[in-house]
Amino acid sequence: MDQLFNRKYIIQGLFVVLALILIGKLFYIQVATDKYFLNANSNALRKSYVFPARGVILDRNNKILAQNQPTYDLLVTPKLVQPFDTISLCKLIDIDMPTFREKLRKATVRSRFQSSIFQKLLSVQTYAALQEKLSNFPGFEVQKRTIRYYPDSVAAQFLGFMREVNQVDIDKYEGYYKPGDYIGKTGIEKSYEEYLRGTKGVRHILYNAKNVAQGSYDDGRLDSLSIAGDNIVSTIDSRIQKLGEELLANKVGSVVAIEPSTGEILAFVSSPGYDPNKLVGNNFSPNYRQFTANPYRPLFIRPLQGKYSPGSAFKPLDALIALSEGVVNPNTTIFCPGYYIAGNRKLSCEHRDLNTNLRWGLSRSCNTYFWSIFAKMLTKNGSSRAKQQAAYDVWQNKVRKFGIGDTLGIDLPSEKAFKLYRPKDYTQMYGKRWGNTTIISLAIGQGEISTTPLQMANIMAIIANRGYYLKPHVVKAIGDEKKIDPKYKQKHFVDIDAKHFEPVIDGMQDAVNTNTGTATESRIRNILMCGKTGTVQNNRGKNHSVFIGFAPRDNPKIAIAVIIENGGYGGAYAAPIASFITEKYLTDSLEPRRINGATLQQYKDDNLLPALKMDKPKKPLSKADSTKADSLKKRPLPAKQNVAINKFNKEAILPKNNAAAKQ
Repeated sequence: MDQLFNRKYIIQGLFVVLALILIGKLFYIQVATDKYFLNANSNALRKSYVFPARGVILDRNNKILAQNQPTYDLLVTPKLVQPFDTISLCKLIDIDMPTFREKLRKATVRSRFQSSIFQKLLSVQTYAALQEKLSNFPGFEVQKRTIRYYPDSVAAQFLGFMREVNQVDIDKYEGYYKPGDYIGKTGIEKSYEEYLRGTKGVRHILYNAKNVAQGSYDDGRLDSLSIAGDNIVSTIDSRIQKLGEELLANKVGSVVAIEPSTGEILAFVSSPGYDPNKLVGNNFSPNYRQFTANPYRPLFIRPLQGKYSPGSAFKPLDALIALSEGVVNPNTTIFCPGYYIAGNRKLSCEHRDLNTNLRWGLSRSCNTYFWSIFAKMLTKNGSSRAKQQAAYDVWQNKVRKFGIGDTLGIDLPSEKAFKLYRPKDYTQMYGKRWGNTTIISLAIGQGEISTTPLQMANIMAIIANRGYYLKPHVVKAIGDEKKIDPKYKQKHFVDIDAKHFEPVIDGMQDAVNTNTGTATESRIRNILMCGKTGTVQNNRGKNHSVFIGFAPRDNPKIAIAVIIENGGYGGAYAAPIASFITEKYLTDSLEPRRINGATLQQYKDDNLLPALKMDKPKKPLSKADSTKADSLKKRPLPAKQNVAINKFNKEAILPKNNAAAKQ
């Protein structure tokens, strides 16, 4: 018995010893020696990666937005480095000797036997000069890769940028990336990285003692081909994207346009913006530092991250909820004497329109009408505080159905959502004694309600569709199979009967197409535009100009939201800009015309950038009781500003040929 027992352990011990020998041999081969990789007398075998072509990004009409151009990296394998003319190499790649020594030291620390990047992103000219003398620099080789080029220099925040990987990226993708590789960090470049990047190839190449390549090892049997990344057709229309960026030059704001029937993003303008080519290659670091230091924040993605009260642009949504709750019908009239009494406060309305129905109230943007219907909704089941708070809970849940208070799930990173207060939040603020008069400002899109430009455009898509939306998305097709995530084809209904949308659309139609409306500046000849302006109070300066709308009324093709900070009332800038973009999209042309006495070019040239001086904020109004309705005043001409931007990257936010940029 003891013999069998001892024999068992002897056999197990032999297996352990053999395993240790095998592990030790593998370690010796791979780490401790270069016998199987390097032949000191003659040849060296090197493994190199073949970088695939990154997928091209196109607009919806197959115009190229992002493509590739060649560049080269100089690699070093420290074990193979022998004495050579280091000064000559330093001159070729434009570095000094201390830098050379430090780069070689770091490469040696990483691995003596594996190649790593010594100098990245060499120009074609440097590569050509280096290639002629590469045999003079033992241990060094050149690796080809591609970097991005953006031919139209548009849609920077939409497309995103690429950057060198960090350790988090390397760990996340389980060894696909090595130090020195590049990865999409923002925009489509990030969201669709795994489609765009492709698959690396591998080559095993023999080099002779003079550092000259002798061909593939073993006739290439160990090699693999690279596989190019998938091309991506985006949803964006570069024609209106470019026009939108031109119209928002020298302004702070955003434009988002959506195709209602599909949820496809047609325009995605964030201003100030930048030329995406400035964040490519060796220009990346200095320009990135400039952009992050720029107080106008060109890297900030306003369509997804901008926090704006919707102002009077919220009124169509409020009207829909009131209709669905049955507290009004299209013919219900409310008397507007030019003010509204909310508890012990008297709130003024610019329009003393007397008997006002839903259609007139929307077209004229009558605050009194919407304060009144909001109060009706909250007191529908009784005027006690508890009943009003329960009614508010119903109201805010209906608002959430339109995408406010949560993200919409767009296929871009960095989307934000802002809090929509629940009853418990108001109870925490005010105690139990709050009701409709406490939060009356919500009726006109002020107070504790904030949206992104994307959410505003999506609300218009919902109204254009008479009650549903498809998740906004930025990619139309991926690769040869033209695939797209099925979730972007699913309809999301807001649970409001379709019959309630027509009276609201009537009011929005009149706002644009009647002489008494507040959005006449968005009128387009032969196109029935429906819209709503908003004027959002700004405690640090001039009010923000807002417009949301869609066109045409029947079978809508475009829903749009425009926000211009410091633009004044809604019809001053936002409505005209929306009009130009909508006309361009629907007709592929722009008729010569004047809006508010100004031409298209004047709107492009106007400079509304706020001065950098930090003004003392104005005293805010009481919990958002804006007493201003949308004004019918004419657009004021912008005053020339001596904006202190010289120390920042002017080209990042100002067009080269813009007269305002030269002041």
